[in-house]
Amino acid sequence: MALPKDSLKSDFPIFNDSDLVYLDNASTTQKPKQVLDAVMAMYTDSNANVHRAIYDIGSKATEKFENSRKNISDFINATSEKEIIFTSGTTESINLLAHTLDNSLGPGDDILVSEMEHHANLVPWQMASERTGASLKFIPINSRGELDLSDPEKYFTRSTKIIALTHVSNVLGTINPINDIAGIAKEIGALFIVDGAQGIPHQSIDVQDLGCDFYAFSGHKMLGPTGIGSLWGKMELLEEMDPFMGGGEMIENVSMLSSTWNEVPYKFEAGTPNFVQAVGLSAAIDYLNDIGMTNITKHESELTSYALEKMSQIEGLRVFGSPKNRAGVISFNIDGIHAHDLAQFLNEDNIAIRVGHHCAQPLLSSLKENSVARLSIYIYNDKSDIDMFCTSLSTIKGYF
Repeated sequence: MALPKDSLKSDFPIFNDSDLVYLDNASTTQKPKQVLDAVMAMYTDSNANVHRAIYDIGSKATEKFENSRKNISDFINATSEKEIIFTSGTTESINLLAHTLDNSLGPGDDILVSEMEHHANLVPWQMASERTGASLKFIPINSRGELDLSDPEKYFTRSTKIIALTHVSNVLGTINPINDIAGIAKEIGALFIVDGAQGIPHQSIDVQDLGCDFYAFSGHKMLGPTGIGSLWGKMELLEEMDPFMGGGEMIENVSMLSSTWNEVPYKFEAGTPNFVQAVGLSAAIDYLNDIGMTNITKHESELTSYALEKMSQIEGLRVFGSPKNRAGVISFNIDGIHAHDLAQFLNEDNIAIRVGHHCAQPLLSSLKENSVARLSIYIYNDKSDIDMFCTSLSTIKGYF
């Protein structure tokens, strides 16, 4: 393994004096002490509204907040920190885009998503389709759980104005060919939006290299606090877009009848931002950088292969999807055991996994399942976690 397991786990207070096996990282990740300390320090040392106060702690809070924006910009290789918009997470980021880009849509236009999308990258586009009269179309998946791109001209046409796809499936673990799709989007003149919630925590992201127009992600899935995330967009596109919400900070001038907007990114950040959480996200990025994203990807790849091999030895266990390029997400069911019963019995052994439709009901319908179990790994997981998980599965199967 590429990571120093013992020293890493000791950084996470939730694992102190606990036998918890936490395998629900695609839902949310645990927080290292370094992130918790950064959040607490903001509340205790510089708790003042940003961009508004000229007194010392207000200036200090603003400096830390804007330094966080710069840190995120560097992490994804944005052209400028001004391309980083703070949001509450991926869901808000995609809703922002669905509302601000809908003025360019109308009857005869297509919005293209896929069959594997999380509801956060599906429902906003359904709503945009209803508002604008644009058609919502989707790319199906093949038997391996990959996007079916065997006939791309069937889906990518001159009518396609917006393409919105997940970087990594939160159910199948499939890593989609973002670079290839970005090339197609450019050829047909479509905007390309990437839901990076399951991508950026697990691999190095260079938005310029990816070739997309927008990339959205959440802090809580990458060791950061809840309630904070970012939307990256190309500056020329952000400057053309209207604000999503109105209020303080996002304005330049206001009269009783009209207003003008602040510059990017502030015109998209109405009201008091989650500045404490933003500093916490920056601390999480520092933590990930110290480990190295290449090391994280290698560790997760090895552990995923180990888990798949161990699980293949359990009779009646069916894994959903076998993509050639996959992340550390494995969804499965065991014949004769309902997924919810399975999770409840695993909990008796202090093992945490996710069960249900995983906010991807259309995908589960295509799998002909109502509910599936899912394990998802991260940097603090190791082979012993997988061993305990598989031992518990075997015991539960024997009981049933």
